[in-house]
Amino acid sequence: MARVTAPAKLNFRLMVLAREEDGFHQIETLFARIRLADEIDIAPGTNGIRLRVANAQLGPPEDNLVFRAAVAFQLRIARTLDLDIELDKHVPAGAGLGGGSSDAAATLMELNRMHGAPLAAHELHALATTLGSDVPFFLSPAPFAIAWGRGERILPLTPPPDAHVLIGIADQPVSTAEAYALLAAHRRSHAHAPLPPLPAHVDLARWEMIARYAVNDFEDVLLSLLPGAAALRQCFERAGAMIARLTGSGAAVFGIFQDAARLDAAAATASAIAPHAQLIRTQTEFG
Repeated sequence: MARVTAPAKLNFRLMVLAREEDGFHQIETLFARIRLADEIDIAPGTNGIRLRVANAQLGPPEDNLVFRAAVAFQLRIARTLDLDIELDKHVPAGAGLGGGSSDAAATLMELNRMHGAPLAAHELHALATTLGSDVPFFLSPAPFAIAWGRGERILPLTPPPDAHVLIGIADQPVSTAEAYALLAAHRRSHAHAPLPPLPAHVDLARWEMIARYAVNDFEDVLLSLLPGAAALRQCFERAGAMIARLTGSGAAVFGIFQDAARLDAAAATASAIAPHAQLIRTQTEFG
């Protein structure tokens, strides 16, 4: 049996660009890996691919990205797999933290290793792009990177020093499809001037520069529908977070803090204003 970890991510920058004919949107995003992670156990089985999920109710196993990644790998190598997989969830689902995408990437990498590496790196990357726009980032070794397109174009960056992270979830999950639909409707009814892309050669190894370019296009429409997230983000900002943003398409917000004392103060205030919110302390994972 093999056990692998699947870390979550934050988006320090997420811009939604052109919509393609097939409905997918181009993006520009700045990814950062964090220590919060799921765990996946993969062992030989006897009756096809079977998935069990611990610590979460995520619907039918066939819809889970771990299962879909295993099936996609099986089809790609044209070999029937018998696997027993257990997914131990720690990354909240539907929060914009990329847990499902990271699970898929970890599954692809481990299955490729277990079967003697039948797929080259570029073949795994191509397979990852079929599973979601965040999956290629998690498949890459880079803990900090810019991605474009559907997430398949990745530029690793020199990261800033590791920092403390406080994640807050106070509202019900918002599906990615619903978030994109809401953003599209908002843009049809409001004038939208896209922000310029990140300047070439900008130094993002410093937190103050990341903060300068931090943005999330979903905030304009989603924070008005997620009052808990809006309150937590404001709380993190007032407590001295270097960056406080929605991550992905929500519903989680995060604050980046230089030291644990400021994070603890922010967490205490957040617990008072949103007593039912889920607060998660973690750190960036830049190595």
